[in-house]
Amino acid sequence: MPDDQKSPIQWAAERLEAAVADLFTVHNVTLGVPGQPGAVRLRGHLLAPSERAYPQIAARLRELNYTAVLRHDAEQGLDELLALPGVLPQVERPRLWVHLLLFGATVLTTLYVGAGMSEARPAEDLWWPLFHLGQGWPFALSLLSILLAHELGHYFTGRHYRVPVSLPYFIPLPVPDFLGNILGTMGAVIRMKAPVTNRRAMLDIGAAGPLIGLLVAIPVLVLGLSLSHVEPLPLDQGYMMEGNSLLYALIKYLIFGRWLPGGGLDVFIHPVAFAGWAGLLVTSLNLIPAGQLDGGHVLYSLLGDRARRFTWPIIGALLLLGLLAWPGWFLWAGLVFLFGQGHPGPLDNITRLDTRRKIVAVAVLLVFVLTFTPVPITLVFPRTGEDTVMNPLLLLVPALTALGWLGRRLTTERHRG
Repeated sequence: MPDDQKSPIQWAAERLEAAVADLFTVHNVTLGVPGQPGAVRLRGHLLAPSERAYPQIAARLRELNYTAVLRHDAEQGLDELLALPGVLPQVERPRLWVHLLLFGATVLTTLYVGAGMSEARPAEDLWWPLFHLGQGWPFALSLLSILLAHELGHYFTGRHYRVPVSLPYFIPLPVPDFLGNILGTMGAVIRMKAPVTNRRAMLDIGAAGPLIGLLVAIPVLVLGLSLSHVEPLPLDQGYMMEGNSLLYALIKYLIFGRWLPGGGLDVFIHPVAFAGWAGLLVTSLNLIPAGQLDGGHVLYSLLGDRARRFTWPIIGALLLLGLLAWPGWFLWAGLVFLFGQGHPGPLDNITRLDTRRKIVAVAVLLVFVLTFTPVPITLVFPRTGEDTVMNPLLLLVPALTALGWLGRRLTTERHRG
């Protein structure tokens, strides 16, 4: 075709093909794809390993104002380079005042809940914590340190990979503690304005949060348990029992020399220990291997699109747990059903995990098993001595990370590559 008869997209296709000629041999070219009439699709074969070729291809296409998306067509045995018009942002411009305002509000709400745990609180004074916030600093400092470590793990790893991620948005929970608010916060979220580069970056970003958060939660828990004491379970008054995970039960055994609760005894935990326990719970909830949860990122980085096969078994397991163990799992099953059945792929979906990262991925899923708490909260009432997990007010507990995950999902799903 004469040059003067070529359309703009044909000119663009020729420039794109020339730009990657030493890295990608082209077998055929498609001008426009459904939903992206200005896109150009090149099919052929990479001339270098994808982990080395993609960064160079992406940089060259960026200079031409295109975003490179790399896939493999298994049916035809061809690599596919999709050039989408426009470039993705690489820097997130934070609105510091918003982050500081939300963090300050969360400090106040966690101080309030922590004050409510103080032994100095009169049992009959429901509003005492509101006027004695300073009593709550051990709990607030411990819990916020864990949550901040978790989110900054994501943030700094994302920045390392030049993914435009926001600073953490903390979510305060301004609800009275006698209405079931036991943490004072619904956690924190970060926004990602672009897909990650490849599965290796996806794993590193997804795993960094829970692993770093866990590294803070464990010493906080150990410190808190050292401030706690073992006593007989009361028979004449109601109380709330935090649930056991394998890791939590083991740490209690190492500190107190016995499995608790047991023999009519249990540890009456200090507010710092409760914050550490909450850190383990938040870690396990985030590591549920589905959707946009951290565990969903880890599973996708390990298995790719095959990770979707686990969605329905996970929903079924959560429903079963809701029926047999704790009703809060029904909420999680609903969230996974509504929002967790898809996962955005990375820009380079050909590069696989190396051996070291496969080991890390398996280790992170093992952390999920160790921190998973089938019955997070149990209430025991004095009149019957029987326990129950059916208090509707404590459905705020699963909302802690459920709403945080939903917020993260809504701010990242629209940036699929």
